[in-house]
Amino acid sequence: MLSENNGQIMAFVDYYNVLGVDKNASAEDIKKAYRKLARKYHPDMNPNDDAAKQKFQEINEANEVLTDPEKRQKYDQYGEHWKHGEAYEQAQQQQHRDTSSGSPFGGFDFGYSGNYDSGEFSDFFEQMFGSRRGGGRQTKFRGDDYNATLRLSLQEAYTTHQQTFTINGKTIRITIPAGVEDGQKIRLKGQGGEGINGGPAGDLYIQFVIDPDPGFQRVGNDLYSEKNIDLYTALLGGDIVVDTLDGKIKVKVKPETQNGTKIRLKGKGFPVYKKEGAFGDLYVTLAVSLPTGLSEKEKELIKQLSNLRT
Repeated sequence: MLSENNGQIMAFVDYYNVLGVDKNASAEDIKKAYRKLARKYHPDMNPNDDAAKQKFQEINEANEVLTDPEKRQKYDQYGEHWKHGEAYEQAQQQQHRDTSSGSPFGGFDFGYSGNYDSGEFSDFFEQMFGSRRGGGRQTKFRGDDYNATLRLSLQEAYTTHQQTFTINGKTIRITIPAGVEDGQKIRLKGQGGEGINGGPAGDLYIQFVIDPDPGFQRVGNDLYSEKNIDLYTALLGGDIVVDTLDGKIKVKVKPETQNGTKIRLKGKGFPVYKKEGAFGDLYVTLAVSLPTGLSEKEKELIKQLSNLRT
């Protein structure tokens, strides 16, 4: 697993070390370690801290592998080569069929014992990748998939737009459709690591992180906001101006509107992902502000109003 940090792709890391657990840790130990570190390094707790952002990505990557029994088994067996473990197993089976045919793997006993640091095991991958032993058969391998995080404001996620960024020296430009959600992933085929021995390139997975907005809360495709109105508008009715992500609009308030009344503005919410012209709704909660610093005359008039009501 690799991750993007300031346009650079990070190399292999020890996932057990990242989570601060040993290799015999139980699934529950791994879960507890992940939760503790995720809270500590979460981007919301460390705004504008690139180091914390990178650490958070590594924590998530480690958790993704070590909580998946199949991935963890391959990682424990093959270490940094764990993604190619299946190819190793297939080649090990093939060696018994190739022993008498002059295959470059014929008669080579890897003697694997569960320790992925063994020299013989590394020799196998060097031979497969053609890094030290020339003249042998070279197997094509698909390149690694890359993972990156792209932060957007709520306003940016509201509008279809282009963004350009650099990963591993490669400049990539993508069009981000309006309506992407927090945590959503997209795949860019062939934009990952280069293939080995002529194999196909891997893919790039981009996960979107939508920053909280001070004026709006997003729930699905709906937006929620709050608008202060004065007592007189609440009592007598009138027009107010409400903010939306698409600009300001005028809204009519009915007479005798109660504090906490919620107004629904149809189609003024968030755009629906990849559905042209479809939008959620905007719900505006009206908060009635009581007047302060009343003059004696104002107090007298309020008393008269109170007497009329009783």
